[in-house]
Amino acid sequence: MISIGKYNTMKVVKLVDFGVYLDGDDRGEILMPKRYVPKGTKPGDEVTAFVYMDSNDRIIATTEKPRGQVGEFACLKAVAVNQVGAFLDWGLMKDILVPFREQKLDMEEGRWYVVFIYLDEKSGRIAATAKLDKYLDNYALDVAEGDEVDLLIVNKTDLGFKAIVNSKFWGVVYENEVFRQLQTGDKVKGYVKKIRPDEKLDISLSKTGFAKIESLEDRILEKIKETGGFLRITDKSSPESIYMLFGESKKTFKRAVGVLYKKRLVTIEEEGIRLV
Repeated sequence: MISIGKYNTMKVVKLVDFGVYLDGDDRGEILMPKRYVPKGTKPGDEVTAFVYMDSNDRIIATTEKPRGQVGEFACLKAVAVNQVGAFLDWGLMKDILVPFREQKLDMEEGRWYVVFIYLDEKSGRIAATAKLDKYLDNYALDVAEGDEVDLLIVNKTDLGFKAIVNSKFWGVVYENEVFRQLQTGDKVKGYVKKIRPDEKLDISLSKTGFAKIESLEDRILEKIKETGGFLRITDKSSPESIYMLFGESKKTFKRAVGVLYKKRLVTIEEEGIRLV
């Protein structure tokens, strides 16, 4: 069965001057225009392609790669707005529509938005929505505190950054724990810092607790070895320079160095840290 808005593997049925026809099973034969056909393709070959509706509402296949497929979240740029809605560039010749009814705020040309891509049941067309809540359910959590998770940054708020966690849940990364630039659409790793009574997730961009310290200890020792046994950085160094080196806050760095010192693995000097 062929899935519209997703990748499908299909057999080549026949070659024509303007492309090839693929066996679309219940959808009949599906055209792959010539410009997308891999060189040397012949009848009987199997081709993996993305299937969608073209501007004339015909089902076609392409080897171009969209920035998201049906059932996924994606960050896309609005390239046009008219009386129907906003059109976003998702990497294919035909832009994807966000109808006005699916916009939380009126979309503006040139701006980037995180949307969910879906198949409209009435029209059979692929569309996108900025109303993300109905596709995220924090009451069905399958993560625990300390777990590593995948984040998609959605937008900045008064608290920090709102993020989609594992493509399933909402989470928040608090601003006072962010030591790097973040913007809408960034995909980063994070860690579940706390699960609140209301099932909301507090997310950290680095490991929490002792796991964070132990991980940082190893990285500090490795960095000292790389620099010949002496690392020119101290507790007086700027938070920015520490984050650039280790991706951690100054507070966490100082704690890790303290642990290494107590283990007698390093000595702390006025100009930096020396390997014992």
